[in-house]
Parts: sequence; C-alpha cells; structure tokens
Amino acid sequence: MAASQCIWLLRHGATEWSRNGRHTGSSDIPLLPEGEEEAKALAPRLRGQSFAQVWVSPLQRARRTCELAGLGAQADVHPDLREWDYGDYEGITTKEIRQTVPAWSVWSHGCPGGEDAAAVTARCQRVIDQLLTIEGDVALFAHGHILRSLAGTWMEQGACGGKHLILGTGTYSVLGFERENRALKHWNAPCH
Repeated sequence: MAASQCIWLLRHGATEWSRNGRHTGSSDIPLLPEGEEEAKALAPRLRGQSFAQVWVSPLQRARRTCELAGLGAQADVHPDLREWDYGDYEGITTKEIRQTVPAWSVWSHGCPGGEDAAAVTARCQRVIDQLLTIEGDVALFAHGHILRSLAGTWMEQGACGGKHLILGTGTYSVLGFERENRALKHWNAPCH
C-alpha cells in the first residue's frame, strides 16, 4: 500500500427500483436506458486512469455499468461488493417499513433475515484489508449502501459512517490518503 493509492468507487446506473426507492439487495435488476447512459458517461472520466485491479459486484447492474464504463475486460467479480442484504425488506421502501417500525433505518436497525451494520462493517473491512495489499489504484463497481458503508469503514467510522454520505446512481467517488490518514478525496461526482 502506498499513500498515493486511490480507490475509485463507482455506483451502478439507475434501475427501476433505485428510481422508486425500493431496497435492492440481491434482486438482479437490470439498468434502465437512462442508467445505461449514466454508465457510458463514466467512460471518458475513467479513460485516462490506470487501475491495477478492477473489482465488480456479482449483480448485473454493477457488471453492466463496468462494461459500459469501459473496464469490463479488466474486471474480476468480488462477492464482498454485493449490496447490503436487506432480507425481509428486499423490494420494500423505507416509507413502507416505517409503517410498522416508525424510526427504522438500515444504519440503526439492520434488516430481519438480512444484514445489520456490524455484519456490513466486517465485510467492508475484508475488502479494505485486501485493497491495502495492492500496488496501485483500484476501481470498485457496486451499489449505494455498500459503497457508502465502505467509505465509512475506510474513514474508520464503520458502515454507519455511510449514513452521512449521499450517493447518486452513475457517480464516482475516490478514497485515498492525506499523508498517512485515510481520507475522502472526491464524493458523489456526476459524469453526466
């Protein structure tokens, strides 16, 4: 690991469920046409970058975004980049969940039959431990909650640190270092 290493976080383009606020964990939802356009818009921004490795979630929305962004041939599927496991809340909106659990938040309550913040933090830490062994920059194509959780864990706040970060579809963010400290270099930058 070098203090000049950058970790690029690339959220997949828009899907039907991301547009209407449904928790989309393991459901393998395709990109909308506008999501494909968001993914293509990442390509010019990434074209000048050199990545030692490119990792992608196993879900098609992330893999397709990676392909359309021009890095599909270089990508390796990394299971720990899958989205938060929403369990019983898969496909349901926060508003619907709060009808029975009024103060519910993925960050504070977790998901019955799925993951809580402690489990996601452990998963993110595994990814970070692997990233820190790589010489050079790495691109990660994944999902909103897992990328926010990864950034929170990178900044030593655990997955719950991600609750303070907004992340749109088809955006890129960059984690890195400020001297020896892990830092957020860019966040939620649009390419479209």
